[in-house]
Amino acid sequence: MTSGLSKARLQRMHDVMAGHVERGLAPGVITLIERRGETHVDVIGNKALGGRDPMRRDTLFRITSMTKAITATAAMILVEECKLRLDEPVDRLLPELADRRVLKRLDGPLDDTVPAQRPISLRDLLTFRAGYGFVWGAADQFPILKAIAELEITGFGPPDQSTPIGPDEWLKRLATLPLIHQPGERWLYNTGSYILGVLIARASGQSFGEFLRERIFAPLGMKDTGFFVPPQKLDRLSTSYFANDKTAALDLLDAAQDSQWSRPPAFEDGGAGLVTTIDDYLAFARVLLNQGKHGETRLLSRPSVALMTTDQLTPAQKAASVFLADAWENRGWGVGVGIVTGRDNLAMTPGAYGWPGGYGTGWANDPAEEMIAILMTQRSQYPAFSPVYQDFWTSAYQAIDD
Repeated sequence: MTSGLSKARLQRMHDVMAGHVERGLAPGVITLIERRGETHVDVIGNKALGGRDPMRRDTLFRITSMTKAITATAAMILVEECKLRLDEPVDRLLPELADRRVLKRLDGPLDDTVPAQRPISLRDLLTFRAGYGFVWGAADQFPILKAIAELEITGFGPPDQSTPIGPDEWLKRLATLPLIHQPGERWLYNTGSYILGVLIARASGQSFGEFLRERIFAPLGMKDTGFFVPPQKLDRLSTSYFANDKTAALDLLDAAQDSQWSRPPAFEDGGAGLVTTIDDYLAFARVLLNQGKHGETRLLSRPSVALMTTDQLTPAQKAASVFLADAWENRGWGVGVGIVTGRDNLAMTPGAYGWPGGYGTGWANDPAEEMIAILMTQRSQYPAFSPVYQDFWTSAYQAIDD
């Protein structure tokens, strides 16, 4: 069986992506489409603005929220080994989170609370319904945001690899805060993956990074994936930029040589902390598309992958969510991945799953199309506003020719 991808239309995708690089929307771009075992990789541009060091297939990228799917996979490995249970309270291993209090009002004082109606479960963390997560607003509007800033807790905003706070201290500080909402009440983005990293470490008796290396990265041959870039690989790290909304210019976000990711972090961030290459992430994506199996090695069972890639949110939970509030009509959330539930454009079909990274990367598996698509750039921008991101997905799907 052929891949069913049009060479002419793949060339069209190249032309579109190269045009973005020529216009300065991104210093460089790597695109990958794999369909029915046939892989197409296109490497364009440079690692840095104005640089002469060309982008390479083994260039390293900060994948931020694409980390979440790997963290969820690690948790499901421990579920299958019966070291964790989906609906067991996390209090057994995370006693700091026992006996939670919950804010009466989001804009209310931190001592105006009610008891949590039930404990936080592993399922709550995996599906972002634990009661902690992103709050959009100013610190003077929401006292809990002021408290988060004063405690210097990462997990409620962009990744911070430079934080000096280790996992136990991080959890201790988090536990001084009330829950924003009752466990299971609504979807709150991000923080659940950070808590998962601490939980996985305690359940496995290893550091979170050691567990990922031993149980996921090594079996899959992901030799360039980790929470930091060692000195001998630092020349392969791309420079990261953010799109300035006011000037439309690309401003420096994280340089390569003095990167936040150039040294081991005190806190191994399960929500947004990993650096990887496009081929390393392809190896991970293949396992999920292949129902949990890599060659002769089974990383996860087929039922676990089915659970991960099925929408876990109720209509009421979606309606109560503020982050991505306008995106739920044709979207859902599984375990560590976003799910396509209805077709609203040519890119993606119902049943496709994946997630972007806020620093300019994105990934999706589409079982119906037997396809994996991965984008790596250095342009940080909310995906809905990024022409590079939008045009990649359109170009990937228009290339289908069967």
